[in-house]
Amino acid sequence: MAKSNWDRKFMEMAVLVASWSKDPSTKVGCVIADSDHAQLSEGFNGFPRGIADDGRLQQRELKYRLIVHAEANAIAAAARNGHSLKGSTAYVTFTPCAQCAALLIQAGVSRVVSVKGIVPDRWKADCDLSLAMFHEAGIAYEELD
Repeated sequence: MAKSNWDRKFMEMAVLVASWSKDPSTKVGCVIADSDHAQLSEGFNGFPRGIADDGRLQQRELKYRLIVHAEANAIAAAARNGHSLKGSTAYVTFTPCAQCAALLIQAGVSRVVSVKGIVPDRWKADCDLSLAMFHEAGIAYEELD
């Protein structure tokens, strides 16, 4: 299989993982794979352990402060399973925010692939910052159609 086919396969998995989120406005998924195409971890935007019923959170502002991003969940899952992410590829369904970009850089990810899409104006500056961080760290960033 060509590398682009692997990219599409892992991106399809990231989209599936994103669907696990209960809140339709936060459906973001992340799958991390190593250079041998082995899946190391996955994560989706969700609530931390101990908050099982997000329906009880009525205030949108409170709700979004509590959500743990897909990338952070995927990195934590890899750590729990003893996987090093050095040299791995992160497949995400949305351009990572600057906070998630910093986490991916610290984890040792060498490549980030996301779905090509339009970034809302309110997130554009943050996404531009994350892309600059990836460039500065020497991490390849690609978008799939």
